[in-house]
Amino acid sequence: MNGQVKNQVNNHNSNNNNNSNFKSSLSGNALLTKEKVRYKYICYDKNGKQIKGYFDAYRRMDVESFLTSQGYKIANITPTKISKIDKFLSLEKKMKYKDLNFFLTQLSTYVKSGIPLTESIVILENQTNKKSNRDLFKRITYELNTGAPFSEALARQGNVFPKLLINMLKTSELTGNLTEALDDMAAYYKTADTNRKQIISALTYPSVVLVVAMGVLTFLLIYIVPKFQDIFNQLGSELPGITKTLIAVSSFVQNNIIKIVLTIVAIVIIVIAMYKNIKKVRYGIQWFLMHIPVIKDVFIYNEIVMFTKTFSSLIRHDVFITDSIEMLGKVTSNEIYKDIIREAVTNLSTGSGLAKAFENKWAFPRIAYEMILTGEKTGRLSSMMESVASYYEEEQRNMVQRLKSFIEPVMIVLLAFIVGVVLLSIFLPMFKMYEGIL
Repeated sequence: MNGQVKNQVNNHNSNNNNNSNFKSSLSGNALLTKEKVRYKYICYDKNGKQIKGYFDAYRRMDVESFLTSQGYKIANITPTKISKIDKFLSLEKKMKYKDLNFFLTQLSTYVKSGIPLTESIVILENQTNKKSNRDLFKRITYELNTGAPFSEALARQGNVFPKLLINMLKTSELTGNLTEALDDMAAYYKTADTNRKQIISALTYPSVVLVVAMGVLTFLLIYIVPKFQDIFNQLGSELPGITKTLIAVSSFVQNNIIKIVLTIVAIVIIVIAMYKNIKKVRYGIQWFLMHIPVIKDVFIYNEIVMFTKTFSSLIRHDVFITDSIEMLGKVTSNEIYKDIIREAVTNLSTGSGLAKAFENKWAFPRIAYEMILTGEKTGRLSSMMESVASYYEEEQRNMVQRLKSFIEPVMIVLLAFIVGVVLLSIFLPMFKMYEGIL
């Protein structure tokens, strides 16, 4: 593995030789701007392939020096205006957990092999097939070449990288344990990705069955029921109440199907927007999800795992407990846990102790509280948090499996009930008609 990595680095020898030229150019006579300017560039790689793109920098000389340091032959560099639409389209999305895990694992491997950090980023840039990732790694390389620390280089990429990762890297830069932090964060985001997939897996089956049930019901109401309604009208017999109700619902759906669809779409969009922007709505939805009898434990266990894993990592990297708790409040998106964490911060500031904030909280299991209390008393808080995380990871996996086993028959019964009610409503009048004939 190390031999392969070193061979890749040898392909970038020209980049190494030009890094010093890039840094020295930053002290040139070109005027620096207060904000970065977007430059459009056209250049050629070592194979003569033309490459076009955009790069944000404080001055043209920085772009020129950076592209040269990467081994490109420059054809043209021109400043261009950034419209509001361009700004919106250029907003970088948060990197997914699985991509973070891969990025940090690969980076740690290269750095452990003795490859400089900047060259490790260049290797990752050349390995990726995604243009967005190549551009991202180019920007990180640019920031590193200007002398910015790695944590700052990531922070300057907007919301691409989580605040937790940036702060952990910032701490590791002070202690000199960069590879250890990279490995810990890679494992952390692997766990986060696994937990996210487990929740999605638990909710996918009932969601799909529910959508199918609604589709089948809509089809029956729009296409099947009206045909039988004509038959019933011709017979002129008195219809059962269940059949009258079904026909009324069918007529309503036929006449308002577009309005119904638009209303559902509008409600979904409004709820999502309110969830993202209104704290009370977000709190209410999270509270509701964490009180649904069957699935509540899946959400609670997920929050406990991420809370304890994050807390353990922060303490293990010598972050003060008060700073760790404040960071936990910024990392979690669950408003219920934010309130608990705020109480913990208050308790620490008044000397009441950390564990007190988690006592008798419905969203915080008793076992987790007892282990925090024990860890606080014995001074082994980090190892205790790691134990809690391992315990609830296993509990969450088991809960997801039990949930799947429980939901499958329930959803089948629900689908059968819906179809059964429709069929009963249709055939009940026909049975009465035949009874009258006999």
